Amino acid sequence: MKKVLQYLFEHKTLTRTQAMEVLLNISNEKYNEHEITSFITVYLMRSITIDELLGFRDALLSLAVKVNLGVDNAIDIVGTGGDGKDTFNISTLACFIVAGAGQPVVKHGNYGASSVSGASNVMEQLGYTFKNKEAALSKEVNEAGICFLHAPLFHPALKAVGPMRRNIGVRTFFNMLGPIVNPAQPKFQLIGVYNLEMARIYNYVLQLLDKEFTLIHSLDGYDEISLTTDTKIITNKGESIKTPYELGKKKVFASELHGGATVQEAAAIFKTIIEGKGSWSQNAVVLANAAMALHVTGKYQNYDAAFQAAVTSLETGAANQCLQKLISLQ
Repeated sequence: MKKVLQYLFEHKTLTRTQAMEVLLNISNEKYNEHEITSFITVYLMRSITIDELLGFRDALLSLAVKVNLGVDNAIDIVGTGGDGKDTFNISTLACFIVAGAGQPVVKHGNYGASSVSGASNVMEQLGYTFKNKEAALSKEVNEAGICFLHAPLFHPALKAVGPMRRNIGVRTFFNMLGPIVNPAQPKFQLIGVYNLEMARIYNYVLQLLDKEFTLIHSLDGYDEISLTTDTKIITNKGESIKTPYELGKKKVFASELHGGATVQEAAAIFKTIIEGKGSWSQNAVVLANAAMALHVTGKYQNYDAAFQAAVTSLETGAANQCLQKLISLQ
């Protein structure tokens, strides 16, 4: 690792093969904590390259626990995290609304490294048991319409660096990897990114990988549709900018998206919203993200039709039924 660090400190970049090799070595615990922390810090000081990101992805997927869940049209809704906004669990809530609308969801997530409550934190608090057994996960997605893949159970490298990420407490390149290493490799993806440079990198990588994707970025820095300002949307077909009124029927204030100071508070907010008792603003943001995910699948005539399907899922209790069914299967 010392040679690699010296190389990087000279402002050089890794090839795809070199990046893969380093992450394989991290997974195999060939480096100590200080070496890994130094390596991660390099990418806090400069942008990651396309080759480096692809190499890290290659390593994670080569080591990943593979799962075939028997659904070929699933979607994952995931943000890179690390936007520093401390919102409630918008993407995870959107997943249940999407599942309630009849669209299978295979959600990939982890504990929050730079936020109070990541997807794994809130799922665990709600009573979900993490697992990597194919049969159990397949049963969940077939009966509840959704299952959850806790990243460290599928990716040895993520487990190895988890404590270090939490100690650093800011976003790292591992935030960037999460959305592109779902071990189930779902057909559709809605990915939220925290800045436009990240959107550019993902756009290039996902086109290179020949994936169906939609990237979203709120122009004031959220890695999801926040409705606090306009949202940049990037797909295989091109780019557009949509207003809060086009996406969620209203504009909201950042203060209305706060996610609580503890995991317990985050889970309480989650339950309130999925039970249909959320505020106008909370509902609008979750529905906008769910609608965009449904729109990604191409099953709806337009975005407004997808939005209406999301509203129906929340208001009829279908989304909450998916959650209750999922928890009952634990």
